[in-house]
Amino acid sequence: MLRRRSSSTVLWPALLGLAGLVLSGCGSVDDRGRAADDVAVRLLTAVADRDGTAACALLAPDTAAELAADAEKPCDEAVLEEELSEPGAVTGTDVYGQWAQVRFAGDTLFLAVFPGGWRVVAAGCTPRPERPYDCALKGS
Repeated sequence: MLRRRSSSTVLWPALLGLAGLVLSGCGSVDDRGRAADDVAVRLLTAVADRDGTAACALLAPDTAAELAADAEKPCDEAVLEEELSEPGAVTGTDVYGQWAQVRFAGDTLFLAVFPGGWRVVAAGCTPRPERPYDCALKGS
């Protein structure tokens, strides 16, 4: 008598193999986390150094546009008015596919992957119990 395999038994090896191929093409989570950390630190450093042009180059397009529209001035001027923390040591990083969260002692930044690499979508974020983060700088 032939025993029939359940479809889930057959699918698991295939799905695991596919997941391995996808992940290997994207780089390791550690590499991606370090890249996100680097962009987050560079943004905070640019703002601390009063280099608005460099800071805006690290923002997601919608975030830069929203910042400029809200402030009614160019992004490179508006970003320097934001109350972001001084650059410091990264206290934690989580990468979720195309999204990352980078935490510092006094700030949390959220990033997304764009064709040119990681870009900051929100900064100056503080957690609120059982509610979304409150972010000083964010896109629409």
